[in-house]
Parts: sequence; C-alpha cells; structure tokens
Amino acid sequence: METAPITPVRALSTEFLMEMRCELTMQIIGDTPNGHRRIYHITGGTVKGPRIVGEVLAGGSDSFLVRPDGTGLLDVRVTVKTDDDSLIYVAYRGVLHHTPTLEGRLMAGETVRWDEYYFRTVSFFETATEKYDYLNHTMAIGVGEADFAGVSYSVYRVL
Repeated sequence: METAPITPVRALSTEFLMEMRCELTMQIIGDTPNGHRRIYHITGGTVKGPRIVGEVLAGGSDSFLVRPDGTGLLDVRVTVKTDDDSLIYVAYRGVLHHTPTLEGRLMAGETVRWDEYYFRTVSFFETATEKYDYLNHTMAIGVGEADFAGVSYSVYRVL
C-alpha cells in the first residue's frame, strides 16, 4: 500500500538574528555515570547582527556531557552586553554529534568545517531593556561550529 506524501499544515519561518562567538577554556570532569563531563568556561566573545551588536561577557559556562553514543549535550548560560550597554541573558541547549575521528581533529586544533558534523542549538533570552524586548518572547535556533579556542553560531529567530 502506497502512502501519499504529507504536506505540512503550518510553515516554519526564520530570520537571521546574529553571529555569536564564544571563547572558551575547558575543565575536564571526566567519565561520570552519566557520560564524559566537561565544563567550558566562557572567557568572552562577540555578537553581531542586524539589530544587535555587542560582546559576550566572561563568566558564562557550558555544562557539556558526551553520552556513550558520542552525542554531546550542551547546557549554556551567557550574558551579552550590547554596544548600547544593555544586558541580555541567553540560555541555550544543544546537540553536538560527530565521530571520534572528528573529535580528535578538533582537540588537536585542526579546523573542522561546520557541515562535517551536527551541531544545533535552541536559545531563549531575557532582558529588561525595551529596545530588545522582542527577545523576551523569541525562540532561536542556531547552527554551531567548534574549534579549539571556542564556538561560533549562526543564530536565527523563529518567526
């Protein structure tokens, strides 16, 4: 029995929100009952987009867990300070999945292109500044790319 193709009823649209770069240092907790745990401390970074420009402040972190199947789970908290001195709290979760070979290349400092592995995030925002209030009711999705010194994301607002 053949089935007809399914056409979605509701469309999903996005708009580019920003490029975000986070510089990191790593603390290895090691192999725990839940998987291999690392804590990445955010030491700074940048944010550049059509409606938001600023810096990622030092002090945020990523509680990163690599499951036995090689899938990394991100749990990140950062603060962005905009070029007009507004503060935006950003919380995001994500999935980073790549092979042990790619992990070795990344840890050796080699550049591994973003399209060689799966690295996606979902972000939520909080701010007290009226100019950026639209972020308080925004969910964003991102495509990440990791290197030895940090991570970069192309972030899109879900409309």
